[in-house]
Amino acid sequence: MAESKITPNLIKFRCETCKRINYYSHKNKKKVERKLEYKKYCSWCRKHTKHKEGKK
Repeated sequence: MAESKITPNLIKFRCETCKRINYYSHKNKKKVERKLEYKKYCSWCRKHTKHKEGKK
């Protein structure tokens, strides 16, 4: 049987304005201890907003 490609490093990014999850990414938790925050495009708000790392 094939191995699953699910990794525990997967994190979600949610929009600060509408609180919807729009992006997923990976993070090395040994090197990066803080929560990541990017300014990305939100298709629900239809503008660039801050996206913060959300809960699992």
